[in-house]
Formats: sequence, structure tokens, C-alpha cells
Amino acid sequence: ISEILNPCGIVCGIVCGKIHEEYMTQEEDWDRDLLLDPAWEKQQRKTFTAWCNSHLRKAGTQIENIEEDFRNGLKLMLLLEVISGERLPKPDKGKMRFHKIANVNKALDFICSKGVKLVSIGAEEIVDGNGKMTLGMIWTIILRFAIQDISVEETSAKEGLLLWCQRKTAPYRNVNVQNFHISWKDGLALCALIHRHRPDLIDYSKLRKDDPIGNLNTAFEVAEKFLDIPKMLDAEDIVNTPKPDEKAIMTYVSCFYHAFAGAEQAETAANRICKVLAVNQENEKLMEEYEKLASELLEWIRRTVPWLENRVAEQTMRAMQQKLEDFRDYRRIHKPPRVQEKCQLEINFNTLQTKLRLSNRPAFMPSEGKMVSDIANAWKGLEQVEKGYEEWLLTEIRRLERLDHLAEKFKQKCSMHEAWTSGKEGLLSQKDYESASLMEIRALMRKHEAFESDLAAHQDRVEQIAAIAQELNELDYHDAATVNTRCQGICDQWDNLGTLTQKRRDALERVEKLWETIDQLYLEFAKRAAPFNNWMDGAVEDLQDMFIVHSIEEIQSLITAHDQFKATLPEADKERMATMGIHSEILKIAQTYGIKLSGINPYTNLSPQDISNKWDTVKHLVPLRDQMLQEEVARQQANERLRRQFAAQANIIGPWIQTKMEEISHVSVDIAGSLEEQMNSLKQYEQNIINYKSNIDKLEGDHQLSQESLIFDNKHTNYSMEHVRVGWEQLLTTIARTINEVENQILTRDAKGISQEQLNEFRASFNHFDRKRNGMMDPDDFRACLISMGYDLGEVEFARIMTLVDPNNTSVVTFQAFIDFMTRETAETDTAEQVMASFKILASDKNYITVDELRRELPPDQAEYCISRMTRFVGPDSPAGALDYISFSSALYGESDL
Repeated sequence: ISEILNPCGIVCGIVCGKIHEEYMTQEEDWDRDLLLDPAWEKQQRKTFTAWCNSHLRKAGTQIENIEEDFRNGLKLMLLLEVISGERLPKPDKGKMRFHKIANVNKALDFICSKGVKLVSIGAEEIVDGNGKMTLGMIWTIILRFAIQDISVEETSAKEGLLLWCQRKTAPYRNVNVQNFHISWKDGLALCALIHRHRPDLIDYSKLRKDDPIGNLNTAFEVAEKFLDIPKMLDAEDIVNTPKPDEKAIMTYVSCFYHAFAGAEQAETAANRICKVLAVNQENEKLMEEYEKLASELLEWIRRTVPWLENRVAEQTMRAMQQKLEDFRDYRRIHKPPRVQEKCQLEINFNTLQTKLRLSNRPAFMPSEGKMVSDIANAWKGLEQVEKGYEEWLLTEIRRLERLDHLAEKFKQKCSMHEAWTSGKEGLLSQKDYESASLMEIRALMRKHEAFESDLAAHQDRVEQIAAIAQELNELDYHDAATVNTRCQGICDQWDNLGTLTQKRRDALERVEKLWETIDQLYLEFAKRAAPFNNWMDGAVEDLQDMFIVHSIEEIQSLITAHDQFKATLPEADKERMATMGIHSEILKIAQTYGIKLSGINPYTNLSPQDISNKWDTVKHLVPLRDQMLQEEVARQQANERLRRQFAAQANIIGPWIQTKMEEISHVSVDIAGSLEEQMNSLKQYEQNIINYKSNIDKLEGDHQLSQESLIFDNKHTNYSMEHVRVGWEQLLTTIARTINEVENQILTRDAKGISQEQLNEFRASFNHFDRKRNGMMDPDDFRACLISMGYDLGEVEFARIMTLVDPNNTSVVTFQAFIDFMTRETAETDTAEQVMASFKILASDKNYITVDELRRELPPDQAEYCISRMTRFVGPDSPAGALDYISFSSALYGESDL
């Protein structure tokens, strides 16, 4: 018999006096009549008895002798009911042998119904008190109900229990669990199991390997007192037995597994809850950051729009140019960071929504008025107001430029006119004719006629002054009141001059009849000199006239007009010589006839010297006018160079921006490489774009020079600075959004477990049906794409899918939405039901959980997170402070209150 003992010391196959020559499986090796080593039998009796009593005490009973107390079958049936939780058939009440056999058979039939094969274990042996058969039956029960369900990494029950022990004791010194006999003799393995799960019960550092009995008794006492595991073994029996009984050790160790399984289950549940709460905390932080950034951006727009809507014009050119400078600072300094904030806000929103989808959370709905579309609309309104503000500024500057020119021209003409009219009213009011001689009367009459001629010649200047004043009023000149007052004074004075002139003429005509002597030559000189002098006044005025031009063509027109004027000078010189000839003739007649002249022409205040001086003035002003015009030509040529310089850069930058936009679009739909390769390519594009910023800044500098030179048009390019700014901002936004889309695709791929080949297939399908090549499919193309991939779509089903891929009803399907849909069914995400189940474990199967339980099972920050958000549990017999984890778990996957 000793030759066929297996390594566990079990004699297999002795049935009805015959030796069964094959080894039985672990579940069957106690289904035979056994021969045991006496030490093993003693260990098994004690261990199995204690094990049975640990369950029978739940029913208020126990056994003393394992062979005797199970003979009538009653406690055996009760034991099976306790450990299985099921009801067995009603036992027979009689005390006869056949009653006992019937009860034991009911117990054995129940064991067989659980898939256990009982070989050679009959009711008669149990009723007769066969100790070895009884121990074999109890071992079969222990295997089925205490050990069979233990499985680690799909191992058998025995191997699973051994693997569990090895893993739990691996970190401990002097412990090396290899079996269920000699590995446990020194007691350190049992102490290590307890310390691993309850370090507060044993100080492992004080244990000694050379004190096996002390170690074993420590483990037995702690297990019985604190873990409710009865003492099933004797330390001396284990130490003094060369090879302790394997089944006794397995039975005792399995009690530790079941005692600590709940703690491990709670640990697993706590880990799951921590994971879910960490996701929610991170998502809520992202939501709060989005709300804060959105609020700040909207507030900035709210403050900026009224400033841009302010159309109150300044009264001076300097003040308006300062407004333009402030606007340039806004475009170049204040707005660009906000453009980046807006782009980052959209990226954060897209990333948050991706994370919510991947964690099986509902989409984030920002506060009212803070949707991405709300921010986009506010931004669009800002840019519309901004464009109108710049146009208004330039229009106002042109208006003020025109006003300054007209105001200066008005002052010049008024000064010349007032200089001419100075003293005229006093002269016209004189009554010198009352005491004059005949010749003097005649002279006064002729002088008056010359004055009337001069007065008529000045009528045009008065009309010009009135016209300029009217234009200044129409253009809303800031000092229009002063202009109107001065103009009205000139007009009133002009009317008064007319009245006085007419009165003096009437008076002279009345006296003229008394006087007949007329000096024709003086009169002729006066008549001829006056218009010529007026012509020279006009010439001087024109030569000194201010001008404003904006192109070479306009200044060339002025040069042409000036050349035409110079061509009239020879004819004017003839007129001067003729006029001066009259004076010479007067002198000649006076000399010839001996007339003593007073030296003063009675008909005019103009002397030949005045004519000569004014003529010299005209000749002096002509070359000055030439110089002024040539200087303006040089300025316009410089402006033209600025135009060409700006256009040369703009004609390069504009197409470059468009090309980069197209290249980025091609990269985003390219399926030749991996997402990481696309990301690297996009990062290179982003760096190139950042490096190109210096060109934009240089163009801004040239644009500023143009505006400072009052250049408002440029025929050499179709790209204005505004076009370049908008294109540049769109390029920055596009590259940032494209990079974010690829990042989200990588995030989706990794979270969903999508291979690169699958992603390429999805991209190929998407690109094929992206007929407009704009990175989006319309609903009809999306339907065709799904059909091509094998979806059987009805109208209702397609409408449901569209609500998933296009929740905002934009009538387009983006690639990210397409990827989310294609991978949605295979996602492995936590659910509300899983979280509820985890909380139920921590709550010891209650429908509520306490604050103490949360703080004991979860890390401090996550425990407080739950406590602050869980509502009070309302139910019968619930303690004060009980919390509702069911509604909390549902809320984790419902809409956020943010």
C-alpha cells in the first residue's frame, strides 16, 4: 500500500477490498475509503470539526464527535443548508436505522446535485460511524463549498488558493509558500497573510523563524479573536508532524481567503469609484476653466464694443490721428492675445467634449450665453464694429484734412478782402466834394468810378468766401460759429459798401454837372491799372494758394495749370507796359504843356510804383510756386514707393497664407501616415507659421507708414492690411484647430483601442464621401457612407444616428464625430450601474453609505468630494447622516449642474 501513496499521503482506490490503480482528481480523491496516517487523521478530525462548527453555530448548534454526530443525518442536512443557503427536503423524524439512512441519502443526493461525484461513499458507512468515510465526505463538502469557487487567473481551486497565498506573502521575509504542508510549519506564512490585510493585528517585525509554535499560536489566537476564524489546528501537531496534513491546512487557509475576500472586493470597488470620481473631478475642473475663460473673453468683448461703437469725432486732426494710433495699438497689441484665447477656448471645449464622450459622460453644456457659438457670434459682432470703426476713422481724418485746408483758405481770402476793404467805408462816407474845386470834383468822380470798377472786381472774392463758409458748415467744421460770424461781417460790410458807393455816386453826379474838366489820361490809367492790379492780386493769391493732393496725377494736373499760367505772363507784361505807357504819356503831356502835377492820380490809389512792385512780386512768386510743386511731386513719388513696397510684400504674404491653408487642409485628410506623423507635420507647419510672423510685423510697419503719410488707397495690390490680418488670424486658428483635431483622434484611438489600420480605413471612407473636400460630410453623403459600410438604415434609425453625430443641427458631420460614432459600441467605459455596485460593496450591501465608511474606504479628497455632493438617504431604519449613493452614481453620468 505504501508504494501507491500519492504525494499528499492519500491512499487512492481501496474500494471493497480492491485497489483502484489510477489516481483520482482532487475532487474525487476523498470519494474512496481511505487509509490515513494517524497524525493526519488527528489533524483532519480537529480541523474538519472546527470548520463544521464555524457554520453550524449560525444555526445555534455544533458537533462534538464528527463520526457520531452526523450518523442520523440531521446535522449533516443542517450543515448543507447553512453553507449553501438552500433548503433540503424535510428530514425523517424516526430514530430507526432506515430513517437515518434516508436522511444521510438526502444529504448525499444534495451534494451530487451540485456536480460532485461520490464514489464508494454510501449512507450506510456514514450511519455506521465509519470515520474515514465521514472525513472523506466532509472534505468533499469543503472542496465544493469552500474551495471550488477559488480561482486566480483561471487556475484550479487548489492552484488558485496557492497562487493567492504566494502573491499575498511575496513581500515578506522568510516566507516561501510552495505547498499546503511544510510551507506552513513555522507559522510565518499565516502571520504574513494576517499582516498583509490587517497590519494593525500583528507586528510582523518581531516574529522569529525559530519560534514556530509561538508564531502559529499567535496566528490562531488573532484569527479567532479578530477575524472570526475558529482554531482548527494545534501548533504542536503541525510542528511535530514531518509533513502536516494538506487538507487540514487547505481548509484552514481557505477561511482566511473568504475572510479577506470581502476586503479585496471593497478595495477593488474603492479603486473603481476613485477612478470614476477622478474623471468627474478633472472634467469639472475643465468645465470651470472653460466658464472662467469664456466669461473673461465675453467681458472683454462687452467692454471693447462700446469703445469701437463710439463715433464722436474729435475736432482736430491731431486728436483724430491719436484715435487712429490707439486703434492700431488695439489691433496689434490688445486683440492678438484675445484671438489666441478664443482659439484656445474652442480647443479646450473640443478636448473636454472628447474626454466626456470617452468616459461615457454627457456632453458639456456651458452656462447660458457662453456656448462656443455665442462666443463666435460675439466675436463676429466685434469684428463688424471694428471694421466700421476703422472706416469711420479714415473718413473723419479725410474730412478734417479737407476742413483744415478750407479753413486756412477761408482765413487767407478773408484777410486779403478785409485788407482791401479797410477804410473804404470811411472814404465813401467823406463829404470832401463839398469844398473841392471843379477839377477836384472831377477827379473825385473819376476816382469813384475807378473804385466801383474795383468793387465789382472784388465781388467774385466775396462769393468765394461765402462758398467756402457754406462748405465748412456742411462738413461740420468745429469752429463754424467763428467762420459764420466773420463771413456775415464781410457780407454785411459788402452790402454797406454797395449802399455807400451808390450814395457817393449820386452825390458826385449831382456836383459833376457843375464841373466839366475831366482828366482823361488819369482816368484811363486808373481804369486800366485797376483790373490789371486785380489780375495781379488774383495771380498772387493763386501762386500762394494752398493745395492738397493724394497722387502723382493730381500734382501733375496742378503743374500743368501752373505752366499754363506762366504762358500768360508775356501777354500780361504787355498789359503792364501799356498801362505804364499811359502814365508816361501823362508825364509827357504835363511836361509838354507845363502842367504842374501834384504827383497823385486823382482817380486811383494805384501808382505806377505799385504796379511795378506788385509785378515784381508776381515774378518772385512764380519760381517759389515751381519749387513748391516739385517738392509735392517728390512727396507723391515717396508715397508711390510706399504703395509699391507694401504691395510687393502683401502680394507675397497673401498667397502664402492661402497656400498654407490649403496645405494644412491636405495634411488633415492625408491617410498615408500615422496620426503621430500627421501631428509632427502639423507641428512643423505651426513652427513655420510662427517663424513667418516677422513678415506680418514688417507689413504692419509699412502699413503704419502709409497711414501716417495719409495714403488710403493702393492700386498695386488687392490685399489690404485688413485682408492680411484676417487671413493670418484664420491661419493661426486653423492650424491650432487642426492640431487639436488630430490630438483628439489620438485620444480617441488610444481610448477606444483602434489600430492605425482601422483609423486609416475610417479616414479613407470619410474622405471618399467628403465630396466638397472641406473636412465634413453633409447628411446625404453620411447616409451613403454608412450604407457602403453595411448599415441597414431606415428613416428613424438614421435620424437617431444624426442626433448622435450632429447634436447641434449644423447639417454636417465632422471626422471626429464620425470616428466617435464608429467606435461608440466597442467602448469599454464605466457605467452608473458599475459605480452603484462598487458603492454597494463599500456599504456592506446596504442601500445607503455612511460618512465614516466613505472616509475609511476612499482617499481623503475623494471621500470629501462624495460627502459634499451626496444627498441624505431617506428610508426606514436608516441612521442619521446616511447618504444616498444611488442618486449620486446616476448624477455622475447625468447632466452637470455647472
